[in-house]
Amino acid sequence: MSGHPAGIPRAGRGAGGPGRGPGGHGPAGAVMGGEKPLHFGATMRRMLALMGQFKGRIALVLVFAIGSTVFSIVGPKVLSEATTVLFDGTVAAAAGTGSIDFDAIGRILLITLGLYVASAACAWVQSWVMSYVSQQTCYRLRDAIARKIERVPFGYFEKSSTGDTLSRITNDVDTLGQSLNQGVTQLITSVVTVVGVLAMMLSINWVMTLVALAMIPVSSALVVVVVRLSQKHFVAQQRLLGALNGQVEETFSGHAVVKAFGREGATVEAYERDNDALFNAGWKAQFLSGLMMPVLGFVGNLGYVAVAVSGAFFAVTGAITVGDIQAFIQYVKNFTQPITQLAQVSNVLQSLAAAAERIFAFLDLPEMDDAPATVDANGLASDVAFDSVRFGYSPDAPVIRDFSAQVAAGCTVAIVGPTGAGKTTMVKLLMRFYDVDAGAIRIGGVDIRDLTRAQVRGLFAMVLQDTWLFSGTIRENIRYGRLDATDEAVEAAAREACADHFIRTLSGGYDFVINEDASNISAGQRQLLTIARALLANRRMLILDEATSSVDTRTEARIQRAMDRLMEGRTSFVIAHRLSTIRRADLILVMRDGDIAEQGTHDELLAAGGFYADLYASQFAACNDRFEGEGRGTAGPPTLRHPPAIPTAR
Repeated sequence: MSGHPAGIPRAGRGAGGPGRGPGGHGPAGAVMGGEKPLHFGATMRRMLALMGQFKGRIALVLVFAIGSTVFSIVGPKVLSEATTVLFDGTVAAAAGTGSIDFDAIGRILLITLGLYVASAACAWVQSWVMSYVSQQTCYRLRDAIARKIERVPFGYFEKSSTGDTLSRITNDVDTLGQSLNQGVTQLITSVVTVVGVLAMMLSINWVMTLVALAMIPVSSALVVVVVRLSQKHFVAQQRLLGALNGQVEETFSGHAVVKAFGREGATVEAYERDNDALFNAGWKAQFLSGLMMPVLGFVGNLGYVAVAVSGAFFAVTGAITVGDIQAFIQYVKNFTQPITQLAQVSNVLQSLAAAAERIFAFLDLPEMDDAPATVDANGLASDVAFDSVRFGYSPDAPVIRDFSAQVAAGCTVAIVGPTGAGKTTMVKLLMRFYDVDAGAIRIGGVDIRDLTRAQVRGLFAMVLQDTWLFSGTIRENIRYGRLDATDEAVEAAAREACADHFIRTLSGGYDFVINEDASNISAGQRQLLTIARALLANRRMLILDEATSSVDTRTEARIQRAMDRLMEGRTSFVIAHRLSTIRRADLILVMRDGDIAEQGTHDELLAAGGFYADLYASQFAACNDRFEGEGRGTAGPPTLRHPPAIPTAR
């Protein structure tokens, strides 16, 4: 299943590769060192293919751009006739042989006014249509990026900066839209103007035209030099902007930790370092590109001098009229202006290419395979089988080596083990956040890879140790588990999760608005809300990853009773470091170094005296050490007491 964003052309050979992160943020940070676009030609070809969706409107832009330019080009030639009539009339009046024909001048001026009005009208239509095209392009790219985010493997977000991804969907898309709107319009009008003005200049005097054209090689050489010098700084500017956004986003999301550890100074230094780098890249890019205007202006002034000298000679000889000289000087100005605009277009295209390359690089990232389902998930039983599962986040570093287990429907399975044993990884595999490298995970006898990811996740309700709440009311956050739930169902789930009391103490109660990072409620309260959300979802299977880690002991006991009711008849997977919370599980899987070291009930594993018994005893040993040390008030190794017996009946 492809899943490539609709309407966005794929990369051909040489297209930008995936995973370009910002410098200093994640493993992709070293890519795009700011030298030049990695594949300028390929990027622009993809942009042309993308713009092909608007062929009709772009053709309309082209027609009106040509009309606007032609009307403005003809204007100086028509106006020159008024100058000639005025000059000839003045000479005749001075010689006493005639007078100035003001009627003829009036007619010429009205025609000229009409031409310029028509030119402005065409330019307005052209600008209106092109604005629509550029904004539609931005809309489609943002939509493509948003859809792509849903299909990018989880590993990308674990390795890449969030700020850089946000920069691609905001700064880079905006830069592309502005550059597209300016660049295409200026490119069309400049090319048409150069061709039209050249034709008009040749119609007046070909020798003077050659004099004016002599300035083009000089201008072109200067444009090439400036473009080559400034291009690398434009690319670096976009890359560093993504890096800066990433750092700001990380700092804002963790500002409490930054302050708690007194790292404000280091954070400011890092920000200033990236900001200085962005400043250096930005001012170099703008300074070098800004050199084009004064340099090309100087070259244009030299062209005026040469045209004035040669025009005076031809006027004296009677080869051209005074009005033709005036028109020709205007054409020289109009001829150098589009060349200057083309130089500016080159700068705009540099920004467009730098932004488009980063956007296409993200859109070209590999996607999670999700073939159409071959089985109806609604009829599946709730038993789960892990069959020789092997998995690693990188091929050369397996986390799960050979995991096999059978979980009967309706059982509560506890997964325990030391940090890094692979407990949370097993949950990610079960939810198809990642697919196994070898072996299989089966639900109801069906390999979960034969189901879509949405089907698999629709079977589970999940409560993680890292709580996630969005900016909105408490009611909306709980209802996220089941969007069609009534207010009464939401409040019932909150009561089951022991959250109703604290919710009603807040201003607004269930309509209390949680801020963006949920910092206006405590960590334990956030945990209770996620539990309420899982209760409301009412799925057939549950995953509880340290679900009570942030609540006090009394609340934990109350939540455990609610969880017992919730888990009744459901297949449940519970990950816990506090072993006392899972002693009543039907099956305990003890993981060690990616494999199952032991499995059985709490009593069976304690009686075996193996790794689980050591883990269980160590928790109480630490507690006894602390209390005995405090009781004696003296130093020295404490005596380890046998852990108290804990009832195991359910």
